[in-house]
Amino acid sequence: MFAGNKALIVSKHGKEKVIAPLFQQSLGITCIVSENFDTDLLGTFTGEVERASDSLTTAVKKVSLGLELYNHDLGIANEGSFGPHPNIPFIPCDEEIMIFMDRKHNLQITERILSAETNFSAAEIQNEDDLMQFATGAMFPTHALIIRENKDDKHGIIKGITDWEYLLQSFHQMKKNHGMVHVETDMRAMYNPTRMSVIEQLTERLINKINSRCPSCHTPGFGVIEVKSGLPCKQCGSPTRSILINFLRCEKCLFQKEEMYPHHKTVEDAMYCDFCNP
Repeated sequence: MFAGNKALIVSKHGKEKVIAPLFQQSLGITCIVSENFDTDLLGTFTGEVERASDSLTTAVKKVSLGLELYNHDLGIANEGSFGPHPNIPFIPCDEEIMIFMDRKHNLQITERILSAETNFSAAEIQNEDDLMQFATGAMFPTHALIIRENKDDKHGIIKGITDWEYLLQSFHQMKKNHGMVHVETDMRAMYNPTRMSVIEQLTERLINKINSRCPSCHTPGFGVIEVKSGLPCKQCGSPTRSILINFLRCEKCLFQKEEMYPHHKTVEDAMYCDFCNP
């Protein structure tokens, strides 16, 4: 259905490095990048431009504006957000959403991933030893850092720091002027290999969904829209947080299907039970 066509990747942060090869290999699509579209206008991680809507709405707007600007039918856009993991206490998470839009066939296929694979962190730093410790924990210098006066500062921000000399120089200059320095991980994809890896995983999942046809109307994109947890514990029988049922739906004809035991197991190991392993 899509082979031989061109798809616009709406990004300014190098995401095409992992997205384009997978779409080319799996769907036969040639990818181009929206070099003239500044996606930062829809929001930045550092807050100079506040994101006005949630991740899904922003991703849809991003790909729609890109397709309109470049006059293309096929487009791909990704949006990420970071914060505490909803299910694992004291662990940060990366939630990524990716949209594949086909304007010609009025088709929008969405996939998301929630991953604990992230170095997302921030700290108020007063001395060089604490800075070195934070940087090492954040996988610096392969993962970039950002320095600013405080977490709410939107003006004196130094982004994309990837070497120790520049990090120390920036830190001491900021500390000289302000006394306290706010250091955080740079979550832009081209500066964060861990996030780029999660985006690659998400791309694979989106392609699998595109290749999944609706049993009723055969439209691409038949996939999971909701899950129900409650897979029973093997040891005590109590419901766990593991998935019991997947609910699948076609966004075109709205045909729905339930899939019991989607991971091909009827019980869960006791290590994932809140009663056996609180």
